[in-house]
Amino acid sequence: MLCTSMVDVAEEFSVPSYVYFTSGAAFLGLWLHVQELHDNEGFEFSEFKETGLASPGSSNSVPIKVIPSSFLNKEWTATVHGMARGMRRTKGILVNTVRELESYAIDSLSGGKNPKVYPVGPILNLKGEESSKDVEAIEWLDQQPESSVVFLCFGSMGAFRGEQVKEIACALEGSGQRFLWSLRRPGEEYEDVREVLPEGFLGRTAEIGRVMGWAPQAVVLAHKSIGGFVSHCGWNSTLESVWFGVPMATWPMYAEQQFNAFLLVKELEIATEVRMDYRSESGEIVSAEELQRGIRSLMEDCSGKERMKEFRDRVRGALMDGGSSSSSIAEFVRDVSTHNM
Repeated sequence: MLCTSMVDVAEEFSVPSYVYFTSGAAFLGLWLHVQELHDNEGFEFSEFKETGLASPGSSNSVPIKVIPSSFLNKEWTATVHGMARGMRRTKGILVNTVRELESYAIDSLSGGKNPKVYPVGPILNLKGEESSKDVEAIEWLDQQPESSVVFLCFGSMGAFRGEQVKEIACALEGSGQRFLWSLRRPGEEYEDVREVLPEGFLGRTAEIGRVMGWAPQAVVLAHKSIGGFVSHCGWNSTLESVWFGVPMATWPMYAEQQFNAFLLVKELEIATEVRMDYRSESGEIVSAEELQRGIRSLMEDCSGKERMKEFRDRVRGALMDGGSSSSSIAEFVRDVSTHNM
């Protein structure tokens, strides 16, 4: 999806092109819609005065506050729209999503105006490798009651400044909730997490929680003791959470994660909001009280847990023989064979 300039090369050799889109169908719909508005109507976000934008792939108006920063930044306009134009020149777009999860968005992309869309997900690596550092945390999870632990993890690039770390720590301690927290510097591990945590935090929470560095996310989410996931809403993390039926609380950081949070909270109604519009570059601090409310809502919302379990079963069924994604992959193979004949 970020390499659509290669379509030029394929066309030189008369080779059909397909794009693998690593995010969801609703975001694909938004991206193509914004490019169409720009090219046909001269649309610019810098001149847009409304608080929300109608998008064919979303049943609700999309708040401007959850539009990716790259879409809002005029310096990125040419690049963003150029990628969308490249996607339109392909024979089809393979999307890492599931019809049962995003049927509204997938249907909105049909009708001949866009390339054919193949929902082929979830494409996930569920065989997460555990290191020796992970053993203690997993053994601790083994001792916890079922669905009792909240897992906090913000992706490979998700990290907070010291002041925000202390607010998270205060929220966890104040909630009394069992927790497993993946705490990292930007791109690296802390030599000693005590240097950034409130004094005495690890001792006071020793009975109810664990703090670790990098976490084998799929392994953790698969564990029976995990009852909720405070996430940055990266699309892979979202699909992993759905795959394992773990309810989410949204705390996006960058890229399209704010839009994913909006999709989860407002469109699919399978997540609790800590924030939908948080951006890591803002430097804003989410208070301990706000996070504590989000954690409490996440762990106590029985209806959300049941809805997530329903989606889990549908998503897993999509990869079975005759399931929607399995059939879509088979259709893609047939179409490629036809184009090459």
